[in-house]
Amino acid sequence: MSEPRRASAIWQLRTRSLELGVRTLVMGVVNITPDSFSDGGLYLVPEAAVAHGLQLLEEGADLLDMGAESTRPGSRTGGTTDPPEATVSAEEEQARLLPVLKGILKARPDAVVSVDTYKAATARAALEAGAEVVNDVSGFTWDKEMPSVCRRFGAGVVLMHTRGRPEEWRSQPRLAPDDLLALVREGLGASLATALEAGIAPERIVLDPGYGFGKRFGENYALLARQAELLALGRPLAVGLSRKSFLRHTMAELYGEKASADLLVQARERASLAAMTAAILAGASIVRVHAVREAVEAAGVADAILAARSQ
Repeated sequence: MSEPRRASAIWQLRTRSLELGVRTLVMGVVNITPDSFSDGGLYLVPEAAVAHGLQLLEEGADLLDMGAESTRPGSRTGGTTDPPEATVSAEEEQARLLPVLKGILKARPDAVVSVDTYKAATARAALEAGAEVVNDVSGFTWDKEMPSVCRRFGAGVVLMHTRGRPEEWRSQPRLAPDDLLALVREGLGASLATALEAGIAPERIVLDPGYGFGKRFGENYALLARQAELLALGRPLAVGLSRKSFLRHTMAELYGEKASADLLVQARERASLAAMTAAILAGASIVRVHAVREAVEAAGVADAILAARSQ
């Protein structure tokens, strides 16, 4: 049986649409947080974050994904029913996010901006300010108001699979590859069903396997090896593999005693490109990255391979 392949599709956003599948779209990450695992604190000042976002667009990003709360392993998150101390408040998240969003759109009104949040209040404020996409790492499971907000604004949505909460990820039992794939497929299917039941049109929905989000080290490779099977859910795939800790772990094992901190930083960047390329060849239509220029180049090679397959 032949492996499923990505198909061309139109992704409907709040005010426009993007073509998926002809070439890989690159989503540049703008973290407006003090504690992100990869670049926390570098762009917490709005002016620095705006400049960074504009630079990513110049380097070839098709859209930007802006987040103002870290969901790195070990961090604490909470939806509308969790204690307030378990999460960055919606007010603080918006205070970080909105000035940057507005600054980027003022400088580049044509920019397509996604907001990385699981809070409906923040999604609403960002969409009102001009965001086109809501990227919900919980797949509509942590805030029950999120589907109605996305439907009301006609937003494009990225629904990610997350296994548990970040504070639980390091203690979860390992899963066999078949069990892991079934878990991800069922979780994404449930998120997709929730979105459709809320009245969100299927052409507005992209799915994300959630690499690193409750998947431990080698489990991510098992998922990547069988990622193409998730195309059977009928929606395009977005992936975020950039600078994930499981890649650093692999590089540390590869270099052993030679693995200095500086070497591992550089090696993880190169490993991110390798994993991203594999994900594109396994059907990803959108890649979420930190180093945009290099990702654009690598994606171009992967797309050329996919084009050759279809000849």
